Amino acid sequence: MSTPSFWLRCEKKQFEKRAALTPTTAKKLIDNGFEITVERDEQRIFDDSEYENVGCKLVENNSWPQAPTDIPILGLKELPESDEPLPHTHIQFAHCYKQQAGWSGVLKRFYNGGGTLYDLEFLQDDSGRRVAAFGFHAGFAGAAAGALAFAAQKKGVPLGKLEPYPNEAAMVEDVRGKLGGSGKGVRALVIGALGRCGRGAVDLFRKIGLEEDDILKWDLAETAKGGPFQELLDVDIFVNCIYLSSPIPHFLTYEQLRTVGTSRRLSVIVDVSCDTTNPHNPIPVYSINTTFSEPTVPVDVG
Repeated sequence: MSTPSFWLRCEKKQFEKRAALTPTTAKKLIDNGFEITVERDEQRIFDDSEYENVGCKLVENNSWPQAPTDIPILGLKELPESDEPLPHTHIQFAHCYKQQAGWSGVLKRFYNGGGTLYDLEFLQDDSGRRVAAFGFHAGFAGAAAGALAFAAQKKGVPLGKLEPYPNEAAMVEDVRGKLGGSGKGVRALVIGALGRCGRGAVDLFRKIGLEEDDILKWDLAETAKGGPFQELLDVDIFVNCIYLSSPIPHFLTYEQLRTVGTSRRLSVIVDVSCDTTNPHNPIPVYSINTTFSEPTVPVDVG
């Protein structure tokens, strides 16, 4: 029986420093009999040496096309656009199954090459539960971006390009600093607060100094009455931590924002799913996705 293996490729998407496999998880796999190959990558947040130190085999950057086709290729984000056939098995967020831009071309590459795509965004277990649902740190980072956007608004400027932090403590310190040393007085509402993503958002707000009574934690019980929710207009930052696959009443509408005028307190919406292609998007007040370089988009409030 051949040795079970994974090949961690470099990320080619601009500003993407995250990794689909951390050195810690790589070591766990190696300890359980896996062989892990890692491409050298100066863009990745983890140093090459961190992988090498736990027993990974390092290879040249972007060399996965020459890898044996029986080794699954791990990646985080989609591959650069190309017509080259894909004969490997790829595990990544390919963004194909919501008919996002270019989806047919991506699937054609797998068809022509005889490869297999495991699109993590909709990979499900036997019970229909998503295998790669939003994690704790998706909410944590999303809430941090929202707090940074709120601090920038207070200065009358849009939030600039998001830069990675070396660790959690550095991010918390920077966000607190930009809020004037503490988040005291800022009011936030998190929908999906009992889930992994929502717990991450709540944790960030606590760590930057919001008072507990100013962190409104909503989940199924609070949203059961159905939206739109006027309560969202009475907080500074609203964070949505759920992804919907079936329709429900909208959480927030253009009409609400335009009717209340200057009496509205809400100034920042953080939609962790950030999915403009989802017909069931509960926050239909924006039409484009944000990016690392342009992390906010203005909402037309009339």
